[in-house]
Amino acid sequence: MGTFINIIKEHIQYKHQIFKLAITDLIKTYRGAVLGWSWAIIKPAVTIFVYWFAFTVGLRAGNSVSGFPFFLWLIAGLIPWNYMNEMFISGMESMIKYRYLVTKIKFPISTIPTFVNISKTVIFLILLALVIIIFMTFGYMPDLYTLQVFFYMILAFIFFDIWSIFSSMLAAISVDFSNFIKAVLTAIFWLSGILWDTNKITHPLGKIFFLFNPITYLVNGFRNCFIYKIAFWEEPKKLGCFCIVLLVLTIITVRTYKKLRKEIPDVL
Repeated sequence: MGTFINIIKEHIQYKHQIFKLAITDLIKTYRGAVLGWSWAIIKPAVTIFVYWFAFTVGLRAGNSVSGFPFFLWLIAGLIPWNYMNEMFISGMESMIKYRYLVTKIKFPISTIPTFVNISKTVIFLILLALVIIIFMTFGYMPDLYTLQVFFYMILAFIFFDIWSIFSSMLAAISVDFSNFIKAVLTAIFWLSGILWDTNKITHPLGKIFFLFNPITYLVNGFRNCFIYKIAFWEEPKKLGCFCIVLLVLTIITVRTYKKLRKEIPDVL
């Protein structure tokens, strides 16, 4: 518990530096590119187009979902995944990327993944605003359910911040860990219901798997805001399972941080 409180104190103490570094990370990400910030939209737009073309034109499986065109159902899940995918990699590699903050400035290592997370969240927020605009052009106006976007954004931010603190320490120590995560990302993508409806799963083990899959919960949560129109308090069981996974991840992260925080500067 003392270690967890120490992490919180470090974030409070260095809050101004965290936000300044988040801005720096945003600038560095797109600096030197002719199109600049446009790449934040172009990259997910190309991905969405490819999957839309494959499913609607190639496989002819793009049927409407809950009365919404398949394209809208697709972007409601792919845009959140774009943020998650970024955090899986960027969060994990954050300490390696900003090693000078640890080795030269003695910056608290627990705060490094946080400012990277803030940087990616800004892009995520812009893309979600674009999703809302696209829904509006199709005639689907925002409603009270749309406001839940902020609830799921907070959950996603907390989950991936904790994940990034944990994974960035292991990635700094072992290249094998980062290679493993990169290798299984494709499996996580296809097994989390990004491109298909996990609500259709009837097998008991499958239901349990998706019930405790935090990626599935977050993706379906964003789709609840735009497509299914389900309030988060209407699914307490799913929220409870997500919180259990989050608690376990937090405990593992705190224990890992306690053991490795003194070794990370030497390793980097």
